[in-house]
Amino acid sequence: MHILLIHQAYVDLDQPGGTRHAEFARHLVAQGHRVTVIASPVSYLTGAEQAGSQATLPEGLTILRAATYRALHRSFVHRLLSFLSFTASAFFIGLRVRNVDLVWGTTPPIFQAVTAWALARLKRARFLLEVRDLWPAFAVEIGVLRNRLLIRASEWLERFLYRQTDVLIANSPGFVEHIRQRSGRTAELVPNGADEAMFDPRADGEAFRQRHALQGKFLVLYAGAHGLSNDLGVALAAADQLRDQSKIRIVLLGDGKDKPALQAQAADLGLNNLVFLPPVPKEQMAEALAAADACLAILKPLKLYATVYPNKVFDYLAAGRPIVLAIDGVIRQVVEAAEAGLFVPPGNPTALAAAIRQMAADPQRARTMGHAGRAYLQAHFSRRALARQLQTIVEAQGYNARDGQA
Repeated sequence: MHILLIHQAYVDLDQPGGTRHAEFARHLVAQGHRVTVIASPVSYLTGAEQAGSQATLPEGLTILRAATYRALHRSFVHRLLSFLSFTASAFFIGLRVRNVDLVWGTTPPIFQAVTAWALARLKRARFLLEVRDLWPAFAVEIGVLRNRLLIRASEWLERFLYRQTDVLIANSPGFVEHIRQRSGRTAELVPNGADEAMFDPRADGEAFRQRHALQGKFLVLYAGAHGLSNDLGVALAAADQLRDQSKIRIVLLGDGKDKPALQAQAADLGLNNLVFLPPVPKEQMAEALAAADACLAILKPLKLYATVYPNKVFDYLAAGRPIVLAIDGVIRQVVEAAEAGLFVPPGNPTALAAAIRQMAADPQRARTMGHAGRAYLQAHFSRRALARQLQTIVEAQGYNARDGQA
């Protein structure tokens, strides 16, 4: 089969960000399929150029870069312009991609899924829609989408896409009921996970610690976006309460729209126990996580965030590191079933500081939680097993098309 993936924020293994699709694409081409990806040349995480090189890709995987408005982090309007520019340019690039059997659309942003739907219909290919975010519901709840007319139009577009797809996939069980209510359709669940082979739970990350002057510290690492949803101001407030713990360091590794403001806030507070580091490619994430004694996952205390399966949590599990989890809902169920960490109420810096103190006071128990999390991920969320599950879904669509059911 030839699969065409439309994904503005596609991230390859040598770039920072979530690599779910890069890992799935490599699995599919290893099984004899062709995958063509239309992506932005601009990193959604950093705003920097991320063109990459075709020479580093396996045979059968091609990445085409669509012209995209670059100032996506300036404001909601600029971000919308970025989305719409990619949607249009990806459509015209997609028209030139030949002999496509299946077009794979993924949200967010939802606009690129419109491109995927249109290309699928024009090429008489199957249309697979993957839901990775409940848009526009998240945008409304977090307050970035407020215009009632735009909200109604966005909800109509969401229902339209759900109903037009040949197969629906969700990356979290928390999304399945929302999709059913909006469309009457049942989504296949292919959850987020991690490739445990990328991580060595026995590694100590000493070289990483030395590079950043973190030797001898109990290191609590957050790895991911620094944006409106991530609530990292709570991490700064927790660090403020941990000033008396000279051995504890909180490390915020990553980038995003809110990072400059967070750095300014930390400087104003004089937080010598908190360190900001730039993002690293997925290929280097194993070393960073190996340096951690515990890892932090945090989101704003919003009801809809109880539905998400954040990528970073599965990387933390694969690395064998205990998790301080300031997210309620379905991901809490995973961490508690794995006995892999401590839950704290989202938005509560005092509870977060207490959990970090607790882990630092009993590092052996923390290590035990980390080992338990690694074993649980291997049993339930191995990326390789999930890639085989996706392969089965994709190949079923190819068979349906050949049988004249497309």
